[in-house]
Amino acid sequence: MPRVVDHDERRRQIAEALLVVAARDGHENVSSRAVAKELGVATGSLWHYFDGFDDVIRAAAAEVTRRTDQRIAEATAGLRGLALLDALMREVLPVDERTRTEAHVVVGFWGRLATLAPTADAGAPTLATWQDSIRAALAQAIDDGELAPATPTAAVMALLRSITYGQQVVEVTEPQDADAHLAVLDSILAPWRI
Repeated sequence: MPRVVDHDERRRQIAEALLVVAARDGHENVSSRAVAKELGVATGSLWHYFDGFDDVIRAAAAEVTRRTDQRIAEATAGLRGLALLDALMREVLPVDERTRTEAHVVVGFWGRLATLAPTADAGAPTLATWQDSIRAALAQAIDDGELAPATPTAAVMALLRSITYGQQVVEVTEPQDADAHLAVLDSILAPWRI
């Protein structure tokens, strides 16, 4: 009797193996052979689940986003306003060993993703899916009197999105301690705090 394989779960395992290789050995050493070796399978078995290595890279980028979303949901449960925003940003800024390692992996992905053949949903794996949570946190902070009513939420959101990407690059090129990354966040919110 043939073994039943969960196609989606196997795709996730392959994407996770790519992430392990990237974090441990660097993006320059990520290849289909290295991913297969990490899984303990023949390279050809990867192609039962993906059309090519570009698809594996996209799946790994999506896996990083999925993991981050899951961490954010857990860290922000029951929070609102600035407490919610702080907890969320601590999951995307490089402030601990996990998020620092993730910054190295994510920044490496950006270069690789930029070289992939375009697809209709090419940006989907790396979209900051937590933007709605930031928007809600800012609205709650205004409602709760933590931020001024005149807070330009769209501009603050744009800055917050920029620093999440920017601080990941800073961490890769000029490592900082957690306080330095969080100080950038504080400086964005300072003019609007009550």
